[in-house]
Amino acid sequence: MEKNKEHVLFCDYYAKWISVYKEGAIRDVTLDKYKMTQKWLEKLVPTLKLCELNRISYQQLLNEYATTHERQTTMDFHHQLKGAILDAVDEGLIERDPTRKAIIKGKTPNENKKIKYLNQFELHTLISNLNLSSDITWDWFILLVAKTGLRFSEALALTPKDFDFSHQCISVSKTWNYKGDGGFLPTKNKSSVRKVQIDWQMVIQFSELIKGRAEDEPIFVNGKVYNSTVNDILSRYCKKVNIPVISIHGLRHTHASILLFAGVSIASVARRLGHSSMNTTQKTYLHIIQELENRDIDLVMRSLSVLN
Repeated sequence: MEKNKEHVLFCDYYAKWISVYKEGAIRDVTLDKYKMTQKWLEKLVPTLKLCELNRISYQQLLNEYATTHERQTTMDFHHQLKGAILDAVDEGLIERDPTRKAIIKGKTPNENKKIKYLNQFELHTLISNLNLSSDITWDWFILLVAKTGLRFSEALALTPKDFDFSHQCISVSKTWNYKGDGGFLPTKNKSSVRKVQIDWQMVIQFSELIKGRAEDEPIFVNGKVYNSTVNDILSRYCKKVNIPVISIHGLRHTHASILLFAGVSIASVARRLGHSSMNTTQKTYLHIIQELENRDIDLVMRSLSVLN
């Protein structure tokens, strides 16, 4: 490689880097994202050599990608490339880090793509209209996600053994492969392995609901599961009670937004959601955090005004 490094194409190096460092080490769904980035390299810079990578050529690549993608997607693209580039710098294949001080641009987000979430009253209306019978149904699943903020795959993977009723918590340590042939998979990241506190009402409800069920069998899985099935049920409920139509993932956002508006710290919300860092939480809920900051400014000014 050293002798011919001036002839190595960036897209070829990146493909080899994925094969060596990522295949078998990350989940298939994450690997697919890296491979998609590889396809974009082949499309945007098919002839760019690794040795030609500098701050200008790298910024031009990001700028071109950003013309058809939103800023957050461009940021993800940048982070996936950066890992490989830093390794190339370490190997002496590139003299300096071309990703330093990179400017992340992107298209303006579509209004319809803004995170949709319910306010506390709307969520209460939804929950009070669920049909929570003695049988395990998707209505119970909707309640669980609304009150815990679990990801769809995490909630599907829950077994009776994951419930610790004496300590009022649920252990999240795996996901369910609903996009494939079923079966347990690892969590999205290390931070996703966590304990999520539940309220006493859920303790009473679920201790009765899962009584007598096999300890290691997923509670909500009975054959092939489709995300669209649960989303359709949730959508019908939303329309029935005249509240904004959201998805199951929207319930996770609802859970987080209600906690933030209630004054729960970003750090605590990040841990509860299983985010790998607080930056993820801040980026995802920036609109709510800004709204809370405006509320804080009002509070500061009111507090100061009484000092006259």
